[in-house]
Amino acid sequence: MIEIGKRQTLKVLRKKEMGIYLGEGTPGEQGVLLPGKQVPPGLEPGDELSVFVYKDSEDRPIATVREPLLALGEMGILTVAQTSQIGAFLDWGLERDLFLPFKEQRGRVRKGEQVFVAVYLDKSSRLCATMRVDPYLRSDSPYRKDDPVSGVLYEVNKEIGGFVAVDGRYFGLIPAAELPRELVPAVSVEARVARRRPDGKLVLSVRAKAYKQMNTDAQAVYELIEEYQGRLPFTDKADPELIKLETGLSKNAFKRAVGHLLKEGKIQINEDSITIRR
Repeated sequence: MIEIGKRQTLKVLRKKEMGIYLGEGTPGEQGVLLPGKQVPPGLEPGDELSVFVYKDSEDRPIATVREPLLALGEMGILTVAQTSQIGAFLDWGLERDLFLPFKEQRGRVRKGEQVFVAVYLDKSSRLCATMRVDPYLRSDSPYRKDDPVSGVLYEVNKEIGGFVAVDGRYFGLIPAAELPRELVPAVSVEARVARRRPDGKLVLSVRAKAYKQMNTDAQAVYELIEEYQGRLPFTDKADPELIKLETGLSKNAFKRAVGHLLKEGKIQINEDSITIRR
């Protein structure tokens, strides 16, 4: 059976002016068209060829020798080629762009934007994309606590955190308190496993362990104070949200960094500010 959305090896059934028809070689089989401009020279009926099968603009199965960026069931980053009143179309390396319906978007997307999607078949057996990738992510990763991992951030929820597709296939979450301000959806992230939940899903941290991270945080805080002309207008007693907004650190991480700088004699803590010692 010819499968939509997958690469498969098919036989040349017959040659026509518009191209060749490929199939499994069963009697009376109509087959699927490979357009003439893609037909390798010298092919004859009975020969085999590896092709990817999808549907054309008239909803007919069509073959291509090209390799799409994503096949059925796969996930990855694609670029928005154009938008319309019914959804968006993504560049996935084939002549016809991949359709991303409005209902499968997380917020409206723009031309040129990169999105992390999964490829699925709709009710009409047409290949489409969805940004709602959670059902496609697995929770049986081989990773354990403190293992380094990489993945793609596919959604940000300010209350919960950043959702990550680890290795493009496993569920991961960076808690909101640890999510750097500069991270946005469809960017690659490097992290470590902070813990593995009972259901197998991974809780991630983009920070090193506290004792390793402290020097980095302390340097970042010192540079921030310099940006404020040597006087930071709040201390480690400030509201956690203010600290997070200004430094990108949790209150505890900020306190550790400030304590480290104080111990080194680089700063002075005042009633309502932190200043650099000159």
